Amino acid sequence: MRRSSGFRLFVVGVLALVMYVPLFLVGTIVDARSGYQRQVIADVGREWGGPQVLAGPVLVVPVEGPVETEESREVRDPTSGAVRLETFRSTVTGAKAPLWILPETLETTLSATTEERRRGIFVAPVYTTAVTAQFGFAVPDVADLLETGDRVLWDRAEVRIGVSSNAALRGEAVLERGGTPVQLEPRADGAQGVFARVGDPRGAGDFALRLRLNGAEALFATPAARTTRVTIDGDWPHPSFTGAFLPDGSEVRDDGFRADWTIPWLARAVPQAARYDVTNDLAGLAFGVRFFQPNDFYQKAWRAANYGLLFLGLTFLTVFLIESRSGRPAQPVQYVLIGLAQAIFVLLMVAYAEQIGFGPAYLTAAGATVVLITLYALLALRQGRRAGVLGLLLAVLYGVLYLILESTNYALIAGATLSFAALAATMWATRNEDWYGPGKQEAAKAPPAGP
Repeated sequence: MRRSSGFRLFVVGVLALVMYVPLFLVGTIVDARSGYQRQVIADVGREWGGPQVLAGPVLVVPVEGPVETEESREVRDPTSGAVRLETFRSTVTGAKAPLWILPETLETTLSATTEERRRGIFVAPVYTTAVTAQFGFAVPDVADLLETGDRVLWDRAEVRIGVSSNAALRGEAVLERGGTPVQLEPRADGAQGVFARVGDPRGAGDFALRLRLNGAEALFATPAARTTRVTIDGDWPHPSFTGAFLPDGSEVRDDGFRADWTIPWLARAVPQAARYDVTNDLAGLAFGVRFFQPNDFYQKAWRAANYGLLFLGLTFLTVFLIESRSGRPAQPVQYVLIGLAQAIFVLLMVAYAEQIGFGPAYLTAAGATVVLITLYALLALRQGRRAGVLGLLLAVLYGVLYLILESTNYALIAGATLSFAALAATMWATRNEDWYGPGKQEAAKAPPAGP
């Protein structure tokens, strides 16, 4: 590479683009490891209980009334003896679509306690939730919902409470009606949840529910009552409040969080009483909290690979400026080796982060890379004291990269500012560079020869 500075800089730029290939391959490895981690977390969470949605409660009251039936019979003609099939219709008393009645008031508190479960080198956060709920029914006038001859079987009413998975239920589940315990049983219709036969709900006291649930990733509730008040608290420091409704107020601390919702029935657009399963409509209005894991080291490694081309370019440019002033031009293979060292830095960081955490892993990988490239510039490129300048610049670059990776909200502005500052510094450092090569710039400026 003993040609003009412009040609050598062009070659260096091409080499930087070529070195994006190993960076891309490292990025695919990081993505694969991240996918494996997500799969492990999902598997552990599903086995522990998975995302939980507390649905209801809802009062289900059977209804019976006249039901038309059809019956086909074979009839023999007495004259000809021929057999024909005739349909006979009749009206009998049978079960019809039940009444689904939502509570008048519902006050629910969900208190989550998190812990970490390990599988191999991966950690999956899970939680156990203590559920306490107070609710009562004010049975509305259902005459408009009944057809002629329908009879409501109030004495066979039952309260249903839905959960995402019955396997997540832990400890004792208690339902009390006016202070008297009511037996809870698992749903027998194939749906997840529990129910209790409560008899005639008219004029009865309020209900109190206590149960415990295992879960992972998310915890939701539904706005089941005319006035729904829900409080969710826990010891997870990174909650993400989401769903159909955001909390009226929330508090997030280093040791946990608390959020409160108050939702009137006018905001949910679901009737208080109906002849169909209203819990399906309520499921689309679930709200609550996700146990968010911010900026894990796989995300940081993936972002480091994305910034890799910028750092390769800055490193190659620094080597170019140093060797152009020393009179000892570097060879393309030497640029390739320096680029490979920076690509492997990301791989080292991920490999060590899985074992010792992101901070120590980044310090180890960055320190080893800076020392390796500095020694290579000193011993192989023969740059003498200029190798120390290269090492100092690399230390600054990796320090800035660490700050970028640690900052989720300001990563873009930090990266853009670094890029602009690097370009400005390059323009200033090369303001007097002779890009044409020795003697060529003067020849370009000379006037054309006369005849």
